[in-house]
Amino acid sequence: MQWSQVDLLDRRAVTTAIAQLRPAAIYHCAGAAHVGSSWQHSARTLEVNVLGTHHLLEALRQASVEARLCIPGSAMVYRQSTEALSEDAPLQPESPYALSKLAQEMLGARSVTEDGRAVLLPRSFNHLGPRQALTYAASSFAHQIAQIEAGRAEPVIVVGHLDARRDLTDVRDTVHAYQLLMERGVPGRIYNVCSGRAHRIGDILDALLSHARVSVKIRVDRSRFRPHDNPLLLGDHSRIQHEVGWKPEIPIARTLQDLLDYWREIV
Repeated sequence: MQWSQVDLLDRRAVTTAIAQLRPAAIYHCAGAAHVGSSWQHSARTLEVNVLGTHHLLEALRQASVEARLCIPGSAMVYRQSTEALSEDAPLQPESPYALSKLAQEMLGARSVTEDGRAVLLPRSFNHLGPRQALTYAASSFAHQIAQIEAGRAEPVIVVGHLDARRDLTDVRDTVHAYQLLMERGVPGRIYNVCSGRAHRIGDILDALLSHARVSVKIRVDRSRFRPHDNPLLLGDHSRIQHEVGWKPEIPIARTLQDLLDYWREIV
């Protein structure tokens, strides 16, 4: 396997890389991925996710490369709802991140209609697992537990909002969904990638603490709250299950145990 580093905001570099490599399949996972930080870095989020995707699509067009392209989107584009969201649910992005993901998705859809390109458009709900960045809640909880167990931190976990409920999928299941969509998905069609179950963030913390080897206290830090936080984000994965044959396989208990064990090893 050969790795090359390319700045998506460097149009010429992206064009050159695509022309030289001439890929058959592309998983476009590069981008600004954190919802909370998008409020402080709105321009950067929009630039990376939207302009970077535009550069990639233009590079494919200029090089006449007929690669299948998977552009992972986000469930954050949906309007808030108290029910499970299908792909036809109303859209209403409420953060700079969500806005950037909807614009990115629309660029991909336009490429399907105008260029005939095979662009796959999953909308992923929250996913988690080993190696996840510390800016995400479950990974932050697990890392703090591992630090406390190793005697490198006081026995206090600092948390943000715990009452939000999120549809959580193991990242390994999510990757498998992208692989199956690349093989079987219909270009330009939206597919939710989700578990169909919502978990309270506080319950995720409790589940991780149940595996902790030390006693831990909890401290809420309101600076970690987002300006706008959706109380419930729950998806319906019927379409991808029926049309592509995907459904989540890894239970949340295993995901959390693997996540905690990963940070224990790193710490």
